[in-house]
Amino acid sequence: MEAMEHQTSSTRPNPTTPLNQHMELLLPKADATDITSLHLRNNLMDILNPLLSNTADTMACHLMRHNMAVQNAPPPPPQGMHAFGQGAPQGYAFQYSNCTGKRKALLIGINYFGQRGQLRGCINDVKNMSSYLHENFGYQRDDMVLLTDDQQNPMSQPTKQNILRAMHWLVKDARPNDSLFFHYSGHGGQTKDLDGDEEDGYDEVIYPVDFRQVGHIVDDEMHRIMVQPLQPGVRLTAIFDSCHSGTALDLPYVYSTQGVLKEPNLAKEAGQGLLGVISSYSQGDMSGVASNLMGFFKKATTGDDAYNKTLATKTSPADVIMWSGSKDDQTSADATIAAQATGAMSWAFITAMKKNPQQSYVQLLNSIRDELATKYTQKPQLSCSHPLSRTNVLIGL
Repeated sequence: MEAMEHQTSSTRPNPTTPLNQHMELLLPKADATDITSLHLRNNLMDILNPLLSNTADTMACHLMRHNMAVQNAPPPPPQGMHAFGQGAPQGYAFQYSNCTGKRKALLIGINYFGQRGQLRGCINDVKNMSSYLHENFGYQRDDMVLLTDDQQNPMSQPTKQNILRAMHWLVKDARPNDSLFFHYSGHGGQTKDLDGDEEDGYDEVIYPVDFRQVGHIVDDEMHRIMVQPLQPGVRLTAIFDSCHSGTALDLPYVYSTQGVLKEPNLAKEAGQGLLGVISSYSQGDMSGVASNLMGFFKKATTGDDAYNKTLATKTSPADVIMWSGSKDDQTSADATIAAQATGAMSWAFITAMKKNPQQSYVQLLNSIRDELATKYTQKPQLSCSHPLSRTNVLIGL
């Protein structure tokens, strides 16, 4: 037994030996007196040597690419719990997700066939986004729910009941480091705010395919269903490609293209209000004068209170990021790009991500805006459930 072990170790290939020498060790030795076997062995090595050389080069190339990918990979998100800071509930903290857990997605596209205000690109948005998530971020088809109004199955129609049911499904049993993705492409709007958490006095809403019969879905309800139940470390990425969608999930931290937290700016509101007053007065529109003045005074008296209430009540220990197609007071375009009907925001998001999937959140906001700037006036928005550094890199979706 000892002799066998010694013999085996003497012929074991060294890991640093070139691959073709490994093969020479592995091939059966030819008898020097047997011309046929010696000739066969030499011919075999003549065939294998160039193949093995190419294999070694390929392996080295793959290793170099792997090392480069590791070096260029985005840094991991900050670990542990992080304090919110001023304005949030006492002792409240949040946790980033590293997006290594399970993945689920809910994608909604409504063209409103046969209705006034019919759209053309929303269903295409869902198809494009689902393919992008599947091909680039590992979302499996069985873990995606698609609600579009071209489907025959009543359970797959984007009715109010189906949408609310699917929202509950999306967040059910979510654990730290899971990745959840929500995408809505359709009509959006505003309705009077009843709980005092909106600076402009209006809640943002989305319109199911049957909204004329059963009504819309308000941002407060979407926040209650999809944000409030989430544990620390769960990622929810949401995209709203709809009008008036700037704060459609009621997330308290809204960021500018410079990565600066936006807060109520009464001086700016005063300037805009006075411009409206002057314009109305110059046109002889005295009712417009009164309306602009009342609107400004309302924002002046409620803006700070609403902002502070949102900070105190709409924060979350989870990692929630939302991209919206427009500000709260803007519309979003239903466009035709490369001969395909599509929502401008959905197209810009996928295009910007394909060009550079390892951007910071603020860089991605600017990239999306750059894609839209030449043809569209809408200004996509970035909002979060927690404070965000301008250098935070997007880790997964």
